[in-house]
Amino acid sequence: MLYAEGLTKKYGRRTALSGVDFTVPQGSVVGLVGPNGAGKSTLLHLACGLIEPTSGRLRVLGERPAAHAAHLARVGFVAQNAPVYGTFSVADHLRMGARMNPSWDGRLAERRIARAGLDLAQKAGGLSGGQRAQLALTVAAAKRPDLLIFDEPAAALDPLAREGFLKSLTDFVAELGASAVLSSHLLGDVEQVCDHLIVLCDSRVQLAGDVRELLAAHRRVPVRDGSPDGVEPVRVNGEYAIVRIGAVPPPRAEPVTLEELVLAYMTRAAGEARR
Repeated sequence: MLYAEGLTKKYGRRTALSGVDFTVPQGSVVGLVGPNGAGKSTLLHLACGLIEPTSGRLRVLGERPAAHAAHLARVGFVAQNAPVYGTFSVADHLRMGARMNPSWDGRLAERRIARAGLDLAQKAGGLSGGQRAQLALTVAAAKRPDLLIFDEPAAALDPLAREGFLKSLTDFVAELGASAVLSSHLLGDVEQVCDHLIVLCDSRVQLAGDVRELLAAHRRVPVRDGSPDGVEPVRVNGEYAIVRIGAVPPPRAEPVTLEELVLAYMTRAAGEARR
């Protein structure tokens, strides 16, 4: 689905991404996490073909991003704050989607709009944040893409609206048989819907892989026990250390949560950046 090798993006003297490498298999739902300024939005904009890399390679669905019109049709993108056209009605958005996308699925769009309880005559500017997010998601998905990309679309939503958005996201992915990338600060959202993880900090990928495999490969061990087999801890937090283990877990090792895992790598990256 996604492949990056030495991917670098600079804005003048500022480096947003530096030598990024990762591979994500087809059919994955990827959680892209990291602090503000880590390069998450830059990576997603590169994947959509909105900007060009400074150096390195990026392949999306096997091709260069936005290589041609047919490739653009295979990718659906929902940017931050789920942008919609305030003076357009809900029906206007669906008509626009049908005009711009040759593979537009009008029945899917109308069914999802009805399920979300949206009035076709309502102007988008008068919709709530959750309703706008549902509309933007429907427009992105009704083109029947192979890949859906979301740049923190639910960050500003209240818990109920966010739950509804995530439910719609997983429903669309299942119905379309699509892959997805979800950038989010909310680890609970990532844990709920994602099976693959990319941790991006200090313009670099700190950790990437299948969520279950990453969790199985890390443990929390008491600091007094020392690191198993001389392995350097990813993070020491109070009485415990987060370590990456070998085939056999060390004595008294405990499973880690997704939050502990992500924070361990983010904290390590922040410490290295300050040196």
